[in-house]
Amino acid sequence: MPSPEELARENIDKLLKACSWKVQDRKSINLAAAQGVAVREALLKGGDEVDYLLFVDGKAIGTVEAKPEGHTLTGVEEQSGKYCKGLLDIYPKWREPLPFAYESTGVETQFTNQLDPSPKSRNVFAFHKPETLLEWLAPEHQLNARLANLLTADQMPKSNLWSAQIEAIRKLEKSLAANKRRALIQMATGSGKTYTAVNFVYRLIKLAGARRVLFLVDRGNLGDQTLKEFQQFVTPDDGRKFTELYNVQHLQSAQLDHVSRVCISTIQRLYSMLRSLFFWLKCLPQGAINTRRQASLYTCLPSSRS
Repeated sequence: MPSPEELARENIDKLLKACSWKVQDRKSINLAAAQGVAVREALLKGGDEVDYLLFVDGKAIGTVEAKPEGHTLTGVEEQSGKYCKGLLDIYPKWREPLPFAYESTGVETQFTNQLDPSPKSRNVFAFHKPETLLEWLAPEHQLNARLANLLTADQMPKSNLWSAQIEAIRKLEKSLAANKRRALIQMATGSGKTYTAVNFVYRLIKLAGARRVLFLVDRGNLGDQTLKEFQQFVTPDDGRKFTELYNVQHLQSAQLDHVSRVCISTIQRLYSMLRSLFFWLKCLPQGAINTRRQASLYTCLPSSRS
């Protein structure tokens, strides 16, 4: 019977393959076999081994530290950080220390982007695709760095905002600039919460270059109201409607429109999509990610950070 560690690696292998990584043993390395190659038990300096060493276009870009299911991943990123600095000189690399690190049990996965101003591990639904990590190497694709500069990016127009709305937006931007990933805005009924959110989403896309924003609601009629709010919103600096500048999708199926900058969804629909995705991953044949529906689902989830 496989040990918990072996079971975890079997699951991690499946997750990596589902995200377009070619998994290889270190005795049979062929970095030209695919754009993304994950080498098992790669040797490091001092005789250490890393469970998976990730290569994109023939150069090392990150690591994966595997742990058995149930193992607490908090704190494991320190071990990953040590591995990112211990690369053998024989390996070509994009930069040193390596910019990306994962810790995974095959059920739970954490990710750290060392290019962030204040790197912190966070939970992710799946491993990122090789092309996504390669794209994030470019300085202009570091969202956290742009969020850190959001407060000084411009003077916010105040003519159409109440003082409470201005305060909410400024404090939210200050929180994100400090790399605090979660924030709660409390406003009274009728004080314009949705309008405040649309204002901030516009600033997030226009000034911070966010590629896609997921707007979750708990009822379908709230999704309809939110869509109308975006459609009626006149941008304060441009004078055009939000939907004239950016596509907004009210998600009615599992098909994500790749050109949409804002996706409105009920929590129930998103949960249904995630359940379908996880079931599909378990039943996934090796190397299969072909259909348009599968690709759209998978692009939706790992790219949410951007």
